[in-house]
Parts: sequence; C-alpha cells; structure tokens
Amino acid sequence: MMTSTTKRRRRPEGDNARISEGGQASLARAARLELLARIADFMDKHDLDVTATNLALVCSALSGSSRELAELFAKREIANEPIDQRWLDTIYRFDPEMSARLEQLDKVMDELEYAVSRFAKTARRTKDETSDHRGAIGAQIEVIANLGGDEDPADDIEKVISLSRSMLERIEQAERAMERSQAESEELRANLARARREADVDHLTGLPNRRAFERRLQSATERARETGEALCVAFCDIDHFKAINDKHGHDAGDRVLCAVAEMFAEYTSEDCFVSRHGGEEFVMLLSGFDKDRAFQKLEGIRCALAMKSLTNRETGKPFGKITFSAGIAEVTGEIDPRSALVRADAALYEAKKAGRNRIVVI
Repeated sequence: MMTSTTKRRRRPEGDNARISEGGQASLARAARLELLARIADFMDKHDLDVTATNLALVCSALSGSSRELAELFAKREIANEPIDQRWLDTIYRFDPEMSARLEQLDKVMDELEYAVSRFAKTARRTKDETSDHRGAIGAQIEVIANLGGDEDPADDIEKVISLSRSMLERIEQAERAMERSQAESEELRANLARARREADVDHLTGLPNRRAFERRLQSATERARETGEALCVAFCDIDHFKAINDKHGHDAGDRVLCAVAEMFAEYTSEDCFVSRHGGEEFVMLLSGFDKDRAFQKLEGIRCALAMKSLTNRETGKPFGKITFSAGIAEVTGEIDPRSALVRADAALYEAKKAGRNRIVVI
C-alpha cells in the first residue's frame, strides 16, 4: 500500500472562512440538486406516480434518512424484483410513522367529536333549565301582580315585578343564544361525520380507500380470532393498465378504473369488503371465506370482467379485454394480519409472472 508523506499546505484563514460560508452553502445546494435528480431518475426508471407518498418514501430511501427503507430498496434491486406502485403501497402500509399519523388523526377526530357531543348535551340541558326557571319566575310574577286586588301594592313589589321582567328578557336572550349554539354544534357534528366519511372514500371510484381498509382489516381480524371464522385477503391488480393510459390517455384510464370499481362494488356485501388500495390495485377482505371459497368468489368476478367489452366513449375505440390478476392469502391464525397482506402481495406478483389474468392462492 502506498502512503503519502507530503504535508498539506495550510490555507489562509480567509480562504477557510470563504469555504465555510460560501463553499459549504454551494456544496449543500449541489447535494440537494443531485438528490432531486436521483429521485427523478428513480421515479422515471420504475414508472412511479409522482405523489407525496411516493416522493417521501423514495427520498427517505435515497437520502439515507431511513436506514430501513434504504435496505428494503437495495434488497429489492439486488434480487431484481420490481419496485412498482404495488410494492410501494405495501411499504407505505407498513411504515410505522405514517401509520402513527393516521392513528393520531383518528384519535383527534374522536376526541373532537366527543367534545362537540358533550357541548351539545350541555346546551340542551341549559336550555331546559332556563326554560323551567323562566316558568317559575313567570308564575311568581303573576302571584305578586295579583296581590293588588283590594290592597294597594307597595313600591318594592313593583320594583320586583320590573326586575323579574328584566330577568325574563335576559333569560329569553340566553335561550336564543343557546339555541344558536346548539344548532352550530349540531352542524359541526354533521360536518365532522361527513369529513370522516369522505376521508374513508376514494374520490375517483367511490369505493372505500386504503385508510378504511386498514381499519376494517383490524376489526375483522379481531372478530375472526374471537369467533374462529375464516378470513381471507386478496390483492387485485388491473393487467397492462399502463398500456391503457399510454394508448388512450389518463382520463380514459380513470374511466376504466371506475368501470372495474363498479364491477367490484356489485360483489360488495357485509362479508365481502372491497376497497381501492392505490393506483390500479384493489383489495378485498372476505370474512367467513376459506381460501377455496375465496378463490371461487374472486374467480367469478374475474370471469365476469373478462366477458365485458369496454369502449372509449370519446374516440369510439375499444379498450380491448380488461382483466385483472389477483393473489389470495388466509388471515386466520396470523399473529399479525400484515403478514397475510405480504403473502397476498407475493401471490399477486406470482400471478403477474405467470402471464396475468389469473388468481394465485398462497
């Protein structure tokens, strides 16, 4: 090994100052630009949608700010496995920080809704109490007023009557204010409920979204553990969806997504929960279904979709046969239901590798 004994010449302190102030800022800017370029190249190379979630995951991995994500990306590339939207959605689903944010959002919404509900009850109770109070004072005023009869009412009684009437006016004003507050609180409760519903809906397809699915998966898993009933999960991905977008445009692609979503929605029931998971992927939770029965259910949907003929209404050109691939895994018996999701995702990948338009059970 060669070593150098040449001594470095010491830079003038003025140069050091310029490097620390100007040079370091320039280097930092160059590093940021390089990172942005790497992120852009990575997104383009793997044909990933430019979304806040995707950018956050890719940036965390490429910048090294998340060692776990960097290792996951590296292992995926070394194994020559695709880094696609489906896989990124899986990573997002398991990202502890993002999951914690969603849980915190739910907690805040629950607390806010409880506070509003409590205020509404207080408003109603106060209104009832003031109404009773007004009735009592009104009756007392009538008694005092009727003392006149044969007797000459004293001046203080007149004052009491006047004061009581003033009190009645103030109570009536308070009642009207309470009524307005109650109406506002009820409107706020309705807005909160509507916001929560909208937060659980995919606005393109109208199906429940991934957030709603995560909550449904948790409750269904707990119920399956208590009752011992079977529970399966399935990932479904539209085949060659990128080609549809490239050939017909993204607006037409959105209409295809909606058509497929309508097909899935027809099969939605209390024991079959379907949601859009992201991109062209849908996820299905089948309560009371073992793997064989889940396969038969999904196979029926796959065949029904393959028989449909879809046409681009703007151009009149047919989309061709629209199909999907799917992977099924059983959740029953899993300590962590997320492991079943990973296996279902792997089964979907196998279905894609085997030629698409098929279902793989794992």
